[in-house]
Amino acid sequence: MNRTNREELEELQLLTDIQINNLLQHIEKNGKLISIYELQSINGYDLTTIRKVLPFVTVNDNLNSAHFGMHEMFKDGKHEFVTRFQRILEPQIGYNVSDSIKKLKPNSYYLGDPNRYFARYTFKYNNNVSFALAGEKDAGEEFFKGSQKQGFDFYTGHIAIRNIKAIKTLVVGDYQAMFGQGLTLWQGFAFGKSASPMNVKRSGIGIKPYRSFDENRFFRGAAGTVRIKRFELTGLVSYKKIDANALAADTLSNGELDVVSVSSLELGGYHNTNALMQNKESITQTMIGGNVAYKYKSLHVAATVQNMNLSAALNKTPTLYNTNDFQGKHNFVGGIDYNYVFKNANLFGEYSMSANGGKAFCQGLIVALDPRLTFIAHFRHFDKNFQNLYGNAISENTLPQNEQSIYLGTEAKLFKHLTLSLYLDQYKFSWIQYGKSSPSTGRDIYSQLNYTPNRKFDMYVRFRHRMVPDNNTYNNAYDYVAPRVQYNYRYNLSVQLSPEVKLKSRIEYTKVSQINKADEDGAAFSQDIIYKKFGFPFTFTLRYAVFDTKSYDSRVYIYENDVLYGYSVPALYYKGQRAYLMVNWDITRNFEIWVRLASTIYDNVNVQSAGSLNEINSNHKTELKVQARLKF
Repeated sequence: MNRTNREELEELQLLTDIQINNLLQHIEKNGKLISIYELQSINGYDLTTIRKVLPFVTVNDNLNSAHFGMHEMFKDGKHEFVTRFQRILEPQIGYNVSDSIKKLKPNSYYLGDPNRYFARYTFKYNNNVSFALAGEKDAGEEFFKGSQKQGFDFYTGHIAIRNIKAIKTLVVGDYQAMFGQGLTLWQGFAFGKSASPMNVKRSGIGIKPYRSFDENRFFRGAAGTVRIKRFELTGLVSYKKIDANALAADTLSNGELDVVSVSSLELGGYHNTNALMQNKESITQTMIGGNVAYKYKSLHVAATVQNMNLSAALNKTPTLYNTNDFQGKHNFVGGIDYNYVFKNANLFGEYSMSANGGKAFCQGLIVALDPRLTFIAHFRHFDKNFQNLYGNAISENTLPQNEQSIYLGTEAKLFKHLTLSLYLDQYKFSWIQYGKSSPSTGRDIYSQLNYTPNRKFDMYVRFRHRMVPDNNTYNNAYDYVAPRVQYNYRYNLSVQLSPEVKLKSRIEYTKVSQINKADEDGAAFSQDIIYKKFGFPFTFTLRYAVFDTKSYDSRVYIYENDVLYGYSVPALYYKGQRAYLMVNWDITRNFEIWVRLASTIYDNVNVQSAGSLNEINSNHKTELKVQARLKF
């Protein structure tokens, strides 16, 4: 931490800009940290915050040297190889279709088997050099045959260097670009509204090497950032083929089709039916962009531009709700963002404009009124005609468009071990949305009370109220928009019973009220047992859950532990039980495997996903995951 900087600390996404500023000022004023425990003397660093960052930091002056040779790099670099297999064990109708039906209905079956594979090799030297190469096959896709003779359906890779002399970042291959508050250019993961009200503030980290398996949310080409005194200059170029649903095409002299018009861009990443294979990489996308940033202590001001070109025009089916959406081949978006920390106040925002004149703007203020009380206010205004396919700002919509909102939140440490989080988000849509017959408004109210007396005990209760616009029909004569009100209640308890055993319990209840429909409610209870003994090579994670909801509208989401780099947040609905067992076996210090078996059993459903290729004629569904990791 004695050699860190603002950008590295922002990448942790665990500290606010005020906390980062206080840390850097403490080091500048008092000299280097002597011990990690010195953090307790810095304003804004309580025990909860320190525990969050401890796994990622150390007080050491001998890390990440930017002066090294090739011999040192390959000698001290870290290699990692990860591979995973997963599948649904029950037969699904799309994999059991007769040849005669396949001829009559060429899109009524999956081309490949139900297995999903991925493999990834990564080399990393400190925080300076990285190399990755990975491939993935989704369920239903062919593998080393038919439409996928090249093996995996999707390949990704990169070579990257960081923090070497004037070069902050240089990536050749696949990468993501994240700037400002996400209005102008943001390709990648970002937090939305969550248990921490402060997460509505984005921390754009610039260029980042890509090593995931989403087949769309990345760029392919080259990008780099250089430091020149107080300025950082970033340039990026990307050229890749993307999936699209073709409307019209010309036949070239060699017999190939040249797509000239598409109705939509496909973002699913699946290529497991004949129809989806026809859409695969049917057009090309070219992206050129850049960012110029001025950084001086706690001030950051930057300008970002991006110019996108498609090889075929995007012509959506005309409807009233998509009147203002982007259509055509070319789009240009430019914006200015800033971030400034003054004492205990953090002011930030971004202004952006698309080529058609549509504008988007957001402005936020975080104030630490007291070490125990932090307040945030955030305002966003996105024109209905703002057009940007590569924005990812705080929003109720997928893209920053057609939305105005005022967001107010606070985090208060009521007592030593008691923390209260609150936010209110009042928003409106000035133009109609998909499935809505008129402009509408909504509201989101959230509160959570945490009690954490020590590292072994954590408990919280949560309440959330959402009023979401929903379309209704009166006497089958006309449509109108009325609010759908949803209440969510949660109690969560985590207890470290002993050094080896940890218990987690959760009770969740939801209620949904809609016009012209009977009220619905849903409930779920889950119990986790985690066993991990020091020196014992096995870690066991077990969950048993029961749930009872009337329909999908009153569903309950519950986060689940998963294999490394994996995630699982299933929606539980109808009535039934869900359980999983995961075993992590550390065979050696450098080789480990995971086996995870998860199953859902329904009490009142005998056919799942009826009418789709994923239809299962059973009341249960079981998923198996097996993963191995080798480090050398």
